Amino acid sequence: MIRAIHIDDEPHNHRSLARILAETCPQVQLLGQAMNAAEGRALYLQTQPDLIFLDIEMPDQNGFQFLESIHPVRAEVIFVTAYDQYALRAIKFAALDYLLKPINATEVQAAVAKVQEKLLARWGNLQLQQLLDNLRNPQQQPKIALPSIERVDFVEPDQILRCQSENTYTFVYLLDGSKLLITKSLRDFENLLADHGFLRTHQSHLVNRKYVRSLLKKDGDSLLLTDGTVIPISIRQKTEVLEGLK
Repeated sequence: MIRAIHIDDEPHNHRSLARILAETCPQVQLLGQAMNAAEGRALYLQTQPDLIFLDIEMPDQNGFQFLESIHPVRAEVIFVTAYDQYALRAIKFAALDYLLKPINATEVQAAVAKVQEKLLARWGNLQLQQLLDNLRNPQQQPKIALPSIERVDFVEPDQILRCQSENTYTFVYLLDGSKLLITKSLRDFENLLADHGFLRTHQSHLVNRKYVRSLLKKDGDSLLLTDGTVIPISIRQKTEVLEGLK
């Protein structure tokens, strides 16, 4: 899925793009729409989208000023404009594409397809670059690729507080308080992090030993982590967990 937002000061343009995306671009999830640059900035920071459909002429701040206010831009941009002369300026801002108003479904589909290709290439290149960085610096703690539905994050094992199973997916909880839903099983993470001090406490939980604050004995054994989370220890895993805590 491509996670997108739309910033435009004309409500009928919101309705038109939302309808076209729903009917012709099932790979796009429209997370929200904003009427001006200030609303758009708040929406961008809240959703961290892959793609911004951005009107150029808006009151208070235009589309280019909006981009300057969120620099560096960590999303693809498709400009939506009624003015041909803005096309060259859009290219200078490294826009993937632009749409002239009134927009039509065929042009939207073509622009979205280009975004999809670019995102796939970017994720693949990032993963390859991370592999090379890990091989180039064997003495440093390697970064782990965390592929979620919308992006790939690269983190050091010490940034991971714990992992929790969610069917065939895994929630990864980071020290900064963020939570990522990753397209890997908990077993995958157990194998990946075995040499980095992680303990499998339960069929649904994997914790970073570094952030264990206390072993709780009341009402069955459990671990209190530094963020206040209490993680259960299954009877099956108890001996291994206690040994690992030593």
